[in-house]
Amino acid sequence: MEQTIFHRILQKEIPASVVYEDEEVLAFKDIHPKATTHLLFIPKHFVASIADVTPETAHLPGMLILKAQKFAKEKGIQGYKLTFHVGKGGGQEVMYLHLHFLSEERVSED
Repeated sequence: MEQTIFHRILQKEIPASVVYEDEEVLAFKDIHPKATTHLLFIPKHFVASIADVTPETAHLPGMLILKAQKFAKEKGIQGYKLTFHVGKGGGQEVMYLHLHFLSEERVSED
């Protein structure tokens, strides 16, 4: 398996602007934001893409959605969009399952 930039971020080999982390998920600011707040939520368990989800990993996309929902509630963000890109043809640039969280509301820095 080829190491992606997200593997390296998880391993703390390269820096990222982390906004949320727990035992299952890491969330950080996208380096090429498409909205005022553009975050990436990644599972700590590797799956390359939604197209590669198996019965054993089927919980991961839902878990990412729930973590993003929790983050939004904690930060007071009421309006946001969640997106998965699937494969290169679907706009996926990093082959590591990730959820885009986009909002025109700013994240409070508390």
